[in-house]
Amino acid sequence: MNGGVKVNRKNDGSGSGAGNGLGLFRATGIYVGAILGSGVLVLPAIAAKEAGPASLLAWAVLLVFCVPVAFSFAEMSRQQPDAGGIAHFVKRAFGRRASVVAGYLFFFSIPFGAPATAVIGGNYIAHAVGDGRDTAVLAAAVILLAAFASNAVGIRVSSRMQLALMVLLVALLALAVVLAAPHAKAENFQPFAPHGYWAVGGAASLLFFCFAGWEAVSHLAGEFRNPGRDLRRATWLTLIVVGAVYIGVVAASVAVLGPELPATAVPVAALLEKGLGSLAAPLTAVAAAVLTFGPINTFVAGASRLGAALASDGVLPPALARGAGRGQVPAASLATLAVLTLLSFAAAVAGLTDMQFQIGAASACFTAVTAFGLAAGIRLLQPRTVAWYGVIVAAGVMVAVLIFSGWALGVPLALAAAAVGVGRRFGGSQEEETTPETAPSALAEALPGGRPQTAAHP
Repeated sequence: MNGGVKVNRKNDGSGSGAGNGLGLFRATGIYVGAILGSGVLVLPAIAAKEAGPASLLAWAVLLVFCVPVAFSFAEMSRQQPDAGGIAHFVKRAFGRRASVVAGYLFFFSIPFGAPATAVIGGNYIAHAVGDGRDTAVLAAAVILLAAFASNAVGIRVSSRMQLALMVLLVALLALAVVLAAPHAKAENFQPFAPHGYWAVGGAASLLFFCFAGWEAVSHLAGEFRNPGRDLRRATWLTLIVVGAVYIGVVAASVAVLGPELPATAVPVAALLEKGLGSLAAPLTAVAAAVLTFGPINTFVAGASRLGAALASDGVLPPALARGAGRGQVPAASLATLAVLTLLSFAAAVAGLTDMQFQIGAASACFTAVTAFGLAAGIRLLQPRTVAWYGVIVAAGVMVAVLIFSGWALGVPLALAAAAVGVGRRFGGSQEEETTPETAPSALAEALPGGRPQTAAHP
């Protein structure tokens, strides 16, 4: 058995098999779907309550913070596209056992996070159409089933669907901004920081998970037609699209709704109502469905491929390894995730668990995974470049967020203990000792201030 998650040798970034992989625009659709989430429907109001119009600064700061995070994952994926994603990066940097921990944290976080995200979307849809809990539960179930069905038909069909939905979503949000613009008032930006500028930090902590998701796409890098070229381009396009959508929606919300914004439960619906009246409710429901489906679809796609890679390496049941090849459907891993996710969803609906627990558990796991990936970036990217220093800062921020996760830390700690136990059981004398490597970085080519390097392909 190889040490760590196995490398997908069929796609080394050279562009071989050009006719079969994901092109730039479908790859960008997957990226945008991973980052844009249902939070943009409610968090502009919550952040404005925390920091007033100055909450715009929190959105802007987090967007800048995303740059080193996004490009560190893109560059590591570009060097060696692999279904193991962050687990593979961690293996290269720190060895096999650490990679198994990172893999478990990501794979088993999906049954916590997917139902919680679907329920948030379902509640928003029910509110938009004026119905109650039964409608919210039904909408959430449909969103979950749609995400798993989309991945069951294969990444190429799933990526086309997601690209179309992301175009629709961006168009809807742009329509909301354009229709609301004539109602904007400059005085709504005064006072700009009613609670002081320190409150911007509090708003940023609330908004952080609107910018998570870069780690999910790392598991899909092996599906790209030309990862060496398109990963960086897709990253730039995603940053531009996400930045324009977030800043546009938030600025319009502040300028149009003003003092009413903090008390507005559905700010995007309120913007649409300014220009469309009663037509706003169904359009808001569509936006909520797409915003919820996108992240779940991408995270399920990444986690199902990671599960197959972990099974190939012997740290999940061997049956889950079916469909691990490029362009294939990891059917057994996907089915396992579906069963675990639907059981978790059923437990929440029955009142055996609550959404706060699921959201907290998923957030702690995703934060730990991202911190793992950034720590690997410190070892694998070219030292003393702008990108390298950016990754160090980002890793420090992620560790701080993780420390403040409170009781939810118990979930990633339990999964880490399970991963260590599995690693000891299956590793033994067969474990191949790995020496953490330091790979030169081409990230400087994508970020201002760095110097061009040639990426290593160990």
